[in-house]
Amino acid sequence: MEFKIRIGNPRIDGIEHHLLQLDPAGLVDVDAADGRVRIATCAQPFELAMILAAAGHPVAVSDIELMPSVCCGGCSG
Repeated sequence: MEFKIRIGNPRIDGIEHHLLQLDPAGLVDVDAADGRVRIATCAQPFELAMILAAAGHPVAVSDIELMPSVCCGGCSG
């Protein structure tokens, strides 16, 4: 799943450190188009809220936006 979160001055390394403890395949970056943090993970929104808080970026679960899937199904049939 892909999520976007608006965070002022995000510390991507810290977020990534905490995310990878829960989801070793997780990805974190900043979307250059809108400046929001983009996270691809199998974690649920409440888990992301805990990860972000541990990284110094407390947000409400309601501030975590689930993006529509871009999966074509080709990888897993």
